[in-house]
Amino acid sequence: MTSSTAYSYSGSYKVPYARLGWVPFAESWNGRLAMAGFLIGIATEALTGHGILSQIGLIG
Repeated sequence: MTSSTAYSYSGSYKVPYARLGWVPFAESWNGRLAMAGFLIGIATEALTGHGILSQIGLIG
């Protein structure tokens, strides 16, 4: 019988693979979403002619 639990190796320790917390899976998604947000901000600024801070009302 095989186990369906995926494992990650941290040094010499075998630990269950986690998707939450400070793990590579979560960090890669954090980076992808940050890049998408940055590109959306740049595109919005190019289309409207106003910077991000003026769009959300922080500066005049």
